[in-house]
Amino acid sequence: MAADFATRAAGWIALVRPEADRPPSTARGVHHAAFICSDVDATIAFYQDLLGFPLVEVFENRDYEGSAHLFFDIGNGNMLAFFDFPGYEHPEFHETLGGIQHLALSMAPDEFAALKERLHAAGVEYRGPDLGVANSVYVRDPDGLQVELCTAPLLNTDFD
Repeated sequence: MAADFATRAAGWIALVRPEADRPPSTARGVHHAAFICSDVDATIAFYQDLLGFPLVEVFENRDYEGSAHLFFDIGNGNMLAFFDFPGYEHPEFHETLGGIQHLALSMAPDEFAALKERLHAAGVEYRGPDLGVANSVYVRDPDGLQVELCTAPLLNTDFD
């Protein structure tokens, strides 16, 4: 049986420092987050053509001969990267410890509106409004990775 969230979270919430008391982060931002894809062409079509993230670099993965390493610009100097591993059988995507539940990316409201139009035109199903969140959509990439696109500003957890 799942424990009551309020009881479980009480100690964690106490660790959240008020903004005025918080030191600045030691990081400058996400250089890139790397994921694995099964089909380079489908990954490029999804991230560049559908979501609007320009492909900025492709080179051979230095750790696996013949494997591609792709980079997409997601704004503010941040990138998404993907590796393919030709000849390797990939299991179906599933959420698990050490895995990823979803990746959330912030968009300007006008870009968000244009994205929703592209999703409709392409017949791509998405979630968000059905969850009561008007300014956020969740889509699955070709390998099942859930990507959330939202209009919430960076470093802001107010998603409504």
